[in-house]
Amino acid sequence: MSPSRRPGRPVALALAVLCVSASGSTLAAEPKFPITPGERATAQQVAQTGIPLSELAPNAPDTHTVQRGDTLWDISKLFLKSPWRWPELWGMNLEQIRNPHLIYPGQVLVLVKSGGRATLRVGQAGGQPAEGTVKLSPQVRSELLSNGAIASIPLNLIGPFLNEAVVFDTDALATAPRIVATQEGRVLVSRGETAYVRGDLRGARDFRLFRKPHPLVDPDTHEILGYEARYVGTAEFLRPEGTTTGADGKPEVVPASFVVTSTRLEAGVGDRLSPVPQRDLTAYAPHAPEKPVSGRLVSIYGEGMFAGQNQIVAINRGARDGIERGNVLALWRAGRPAVDKTEGHDTAMRLPDERNGLLFVFSVFDRVSYALILSVQDPVRPGDRFTQP
Repeated sequence: MSPSRRPGRPVALALAVLCVSASGSTLAAEPKFPITPGERATAQQVAQTGIPLSELAPNAPDTHTVQRGDTLWDISKLFLKSPWRWPELWGMNLEQIRNPHLIYPGQVLVLVKSGGRATLRVGQAGGQPAEGTVKLSPQVRSELLSNGAIASIPLNLIGPFLNEAVVFDTDALATAPRIVATQEGRVLVSRGETAYVRGDLRGARDFRLFRKPHPLVDPDTHEILGYEARYVGTAEFLRPEGTTTGADGKPEVVPASFVVTSTRLEAGVGDRLSPVPQRDLTAYAPHAPEKPVSGRLVSIYGEGMFAGQNQIVAINRGARDGIERGNVLALWRAGRPAVDKTEGHDTAMRLPDERNGLLFVFSVFDRVSYALILSVQDPVRPGDRFTQP
């Protein structure tokens, strides 16, 4: 089925679930997320209707007690064929909802079926799990936010890339501070060793190290979408740049001193420095884009030719195209050439594109975004296309 004909109504509401502690009191540390009138209207509508039973996963359990290690995506996948449609299942109990973006371990989720439709309600939190409770697979790592809520997806999959996978709108690294020499003249510098740096540090002390950036080019328009730089590691400021007098009486530059604090690759002369931004691990719920979207994969992060599940890709759509962090996108495999020989002569054909997997957007720039491959059947490559799910 082509993406333009796929059924399903648009999802406007982020996760709607009860967010109170086991004692029933509201958690003071909950972050504030805006709820638009449209989102609330959707929740109220869903509170009346729920979803058709046909949208439930084949083995959807009657109850599930939220455990440490659960993620919102895994719980939704437990109940639904299409996990990004969870607002249509979870948009109920409005009078109980304190924050529609959070859910906590110990809460019991009860699947209620009536009149050919289903809703998910919150049962008694705490205590022993109800009989028949389904636990998620034990290999999922514990994913709790600082306020005790569970994360949308396993943060260990995207956490390292929130600071590492960066797109610069311009070739800003060309004028950024750079490593000009290494400890004892070594070719490469490892963790704990010293590197010498020149350039304007702008008062920062903690920096990321990047290799020379390369342009990300749109597969369709050939427009430069931004500049991606290979992540090398991190370095910490030790001593500022200065000057001294050489043996000939002329002034000489003394570069700033840095210690390399972590490495993904060994650092070397010419690597560029960029200040470490504040890391943002705020919960965000996977959801379908609010309007139709399509595009192509620009590159595989790490310079690979193919990618599979849990790998990172860059796509040629960003904030200017309406892409949001948390968007779920469908991956498509291009139809292969074929020949019809059934009529006594050869007729060239192109088989239809086939749906191949799902992407989860976790980092959005102006004209490009990074996405995690949540699931995939066949390896993906640059140029593969995506649409709304």
